[in-house]
Amino acid sequence: MRAIEINQVSKKYKDTLALDHVQFKFEHGKIYGLLGRNGAGKSTLLNIISNRIFASEGTILIDGQDSKDNELVHELIFCMSEADLYPNLKVRELMNWTEQFYDCFDKQKAIVLCKHFGLDQNKKINALSTGYKSIFKLIVALSLQVPYVIFDEPVLGLDANHREMFYKLLLEDFEKSQRTIIIATHLIEEVAGVIEDVVIIDQGKILLQDSVENLMSKGYSISGLQRDVDTYCQDKNVIGFDELGNMKIAYVLGELDERQLKERLHPSSINLQKLFVKLTESGGTF
Repeated sequence: MRAIEINQVSKKYKDTLALDHVQFKFEHGKIYGLLGRNGAGKSTLLNIISNRIFASEGTILIDGQDSKDNELVHELIFCMSEADLYPNLKVRELMNWTEQFYDCFDKQKAIVLCKHFGLDQNKKINALSTGYKSIFKLIVALSLQVPYVIFDEPVLGLDANHREMFYKLLLEDFEKSQRTIIIATHLIEEVAGVIEDVVIIDQGKILLQDSVENLMSKGYSISGLQRDVDTYCQDKNVIGFDELGNMKIAYVLGELDERQLKERLHPSSINLQKLFVKLTESGGTF
């Protein structure tokens, strides 16, 4: 089966449990959003998948093969991370350096993307701004022809125009290659229109995995007078509230029960950002 399978993976740092028996899979040919607050376990999980650190327990299978110390498997995957892992060379030299390490690196595509983003290939990597360091790493990731590409906080330091450019290029790349793309981010509203499936991680555990379409159909909000909202929510799966004076908004998982609606109650859809915030506040699941 073509997939990244995470099987009961845990990671412990002394007295801190960063991942707690995580179990799910990234199927091939989808764009995933791996969403979590700072310290939720996103980067730890991605570092284990990409073999930068090892799990305390559990296994990672990539296309059915154990990924641990398996160089052949890791030719299938590339992880663009926040960390600066490149030597302080000129961008042009780093392109050559990357080409030596990865047979599947399309240097001509990378050069075109440098011009597209306005990245000076004669500058040393440490002389670049935070945004242009991110752009360089994005260019490398987009130019590697591997079936699994991971972006860990990919738009760090990018302005709005460059972020929009990246998402456009990402979708164009996916349309051509149909590979698996995983975006770990806290900028949820930005990626909501890009990703197909969502994995939400909180305190080292997976809260949910579902398609964006399903999630949006399962959640809604109810607003109105506090007493009316409380009455409506008595037998509902409520993941959070917002209150202002005697008015209240409840965020509910499940199907809207129109038979219980009073005239003074107002239902509306819930966006992915709000769903994420309320789920991670409550530790709730479907």
